[in-house]
Amino acid sequence: MGTFCSVIKFENLQELKRLCHWGPIIALGVIAICSTMAMIDSVLWYWPLHTTGGSVNFIMLINWTVMILYNYFNAMFVGPGFVPLGWKPDTMYLQYCKVCQAYKAPRSHHCRKCNRCVMKMDHHCPWINNCCGYQNHASFTLFLLLAPLGCIHAAFIFVMTMYTQLYHRLSFGWNTVKIDMSAARRDPLPIVPFGLAAFATTLFALGLALGTTIAVGMLFFIQMKIILRNKTSIESWIEEKAKDRIQYYQLDEVFVFPYDMGSRWRNFKQVFTWSGVPEGDGLEWPVREGCHQYSLTVRYKVIEDYSGACCPLNKGIKTFFTSPCTEEPRIQLQKGEFILATRGLRYWLYGDKILDDSFIEGVSRIRGWFPRKCVEKCPCDAETDQAPEGEKKNR
Repeated sequence: MGTFCSVIKFENLQELKRLCHWGPIIALGVIAICSTMAMIDSVLWYWPLHTTGGSVNFIMLINWTVMILYNYFNAMFVGPGFVPLGWKPDTMYLQYCKVCQAYKAPRSHHCRKCNRCVMKMDHHCPWINNCCGYQNHASFTLFLLLAPLGCIHAAFIFVMTMYTQLYHRLSFGWNTVKIDMSAARRDPLPIVPFGLAAFATTLFALGLALGTTIAVGMLFFIQMKIILRNKTSIESWIEEKAKDRIQYYQLDEVFVFPYDMGSRWRNFKQVFTWSGVPEGDGLEWPVREGCHQYSLTVRYKVIEDYSGACCPLNKGIKTFFTSPCTEEPRIQLQKGEFILATRGLRYWLYGDKILDDSFIEGVSRIRGWFPRKCVEKCPCDAETDQAPEGEKKNR
């Protein structure tokens, strides 16, 4: 009893409100319809329980349902894991979240829906009404695997039920197709006849099962693709944009993703473990040789003043004409200040200006665009750019 009470805490009960959302309502509705109809069709009209095969089939249907719901609720209620409120590590490279009043850990992002910084955020999923991230990535992916498998089994039951019940009762003419919905011709006869309502419901469940198999199956392959590369959906987007930018502007850089362990099996084990607990603590991550925890953020020192003008004439004609076409602000720079840059163009960079003298304790920052020629990379960051193969990293 004590163990049960320790699990059912007030905080966990508060999480039940996640069920009151259109996503979980639809998802659980589809699971309930497909699993219930598969069991009913199987027992009443296709594969009765008094046969060995029918018993095994029924147990498998129950097994699919239990495993799907277990991983679904795990993904929903365990959650992705959030960066602790007020978290202030001993580092100068991280961005500061004003909402959470804490620094953003590597690979974390702030979710506007959850209103928290999510560890290793992949995306916010409306179907579980929660984010997919560090702690629940494995459960979410297993749900994406089991749901199509269970739906394939259910779809087989639906098809065979309609086939066996309508066989010998289909008469094909030149202009008409007649379907006799009389009692099923089975020995012994089923307790409940397979009538029009049963046929319509089974056909509807078949459509749900096939649609779920296709849609969720595609999501599973997408998730496995990024897991085997030890990335998230957000990081895949960042990498794609970085490579497009390098190619478009013909920069002399090579993007090296720091968290790819170099082996699909090692990347796989970063998410899936025998204990069910993912590797690491969600705040620090193993990186490939030649990289460090903050390879996606670079610290620059300001070497030229900048007024914050949208199109500065005194920074060169190329800087003037390549000003970013965005509503994001520009930030004023003064010589000697430091910037944490997270992305950029050929002649412009985007990042946070640290206003306080201390990088570690100072949390007051201004974010925006500034000319690349106004800053230079700090020596400590330049040293980390020497990869074993001599590659330069674009953060």
